[in-house]
Amino acid sequence: MRSELKRRGRFLALLFVFALVAAACGNGGDETTATTEASTAETTTTTTEASTAETTTTTTEAPKPGEGVKVGMAYDIGGRGDKSFNDSAAAGLDRAVAELGVDATELEPTAGGEDREENLRLLAEDGNDVIFGIGFAFADSIAAAAADFPDTNFAIIDSVVDAPNVASLVFAEHEGSALVGAAAALKTQTNTIGFIGGVAGLGLIEKFQAGYEFGAKQVNPDVEILVQYLTEFPDFAGFNDPAKGKEAALAMYEAGADVVYHAAGGSGAGLFEAAKETSENTGSKVWAIGVDSDQYNTVGEEVREYILTSMLKRVDVAVFSTTENFVLHGQQSGIVVFNLEVDGVGYSTSGGFIDDITDQLEELRLKIISGELEVPSE
Repeated sequence: MRSELKRRGRFLALLFVFALVAAACGNGGDETTATTEASTAETTTTTTEASTAETTTTTTEAPKPGEGVKVGMAYDIGGRGDKSFNDSAAAGLDRAVAELGVDATELEPTAGGEDREENLRLLAEDGNDVIFGIGFAFADSIAAAAADFPDTNFAIIDSVVDAPNVASLVFAEHEGSALVGAAAALKTQTNTIGFIGGVAGLGLIEKFQAGYEFGAKQVNPDVEILVQYLTEFPDFAGFNDPAKGKEAALAMYEAGADVVYHAAGGSGAGLFEAAKETSENTGSKVWAIGVDSDQYNTVGEEVREYILTSMLKRVDVAVFSTTENFVLHGQQSGIVVFNLEVDGVGYSTSGGFIDDITDQLEELRLKIISGELEVPSE
């Protein structure tokens, strides 16, 4: 009896398994398969279309107007990295590469600058369409190179070369310097301020000094102004001697100046070190004023808090606008002046140290632009 029950149990179990298998092999299995296939096909199509659209959007880019144009830059002593004059020119070149798409080649001179003309000629022989000489010391070199390469466009910063293929880019440094001179005279607590020039005897740095003194006297007629130049022409080392710059600045601070402005290129790094050292040693804060670039943003953090402001000489604007003009219009020449009216010069407000006097500085700026005040350049 028990054996028969076992056999029946096995038989019923087999029937149950058979029923399950039959159900799995019926129409329900076909619907599952069809649904999976449709889902797969739909997913594949959607992914492919989205991927194609995304790829097309990413790779499509309008050509830049300066593609194929070659720009050469011959820096002056100190080169890219001087955190001042040359770096301002470099910023303009970098912008031209980024926004216009030009190809750039850069050369730096030897320590004494004896190979300025050689660098210009190398850039011309390399097929550059526009070649910049960064600094008045390139005047004779550009005149000679431009004569031998009449189909090449040259541009010189801070000097005038009369040639049909040379653009002379000059600045109203005296106007910008008047504003930082006023800032110095408004901020001094000792009624004594200072000016350090890089190289005397060429007339250019004297423009900075003249404007600085004029601006200071406009707001404080009794202020005393100490002046020192680091070298005299033809010795250009004064633009790249931080040790000598520091020595001159320390002497001025010791003599009672509490704000010192430099127009000395790379030598200005010594001024910033002197301001920090004097402030820490005496417990009384003294200030430095930078030049050309916004030096608050280019120096090390350890000296940043001692930079009252900087006189902005927009060499970057001159380089970029001249390059853009060539890209859009071709050959150019003549004198182009960058003054207060076109924001070719100005002053920086980084750090917020002159926020309390900007109204007075702006009043002076507008008087200069309108012609009510004429800033001397000598």
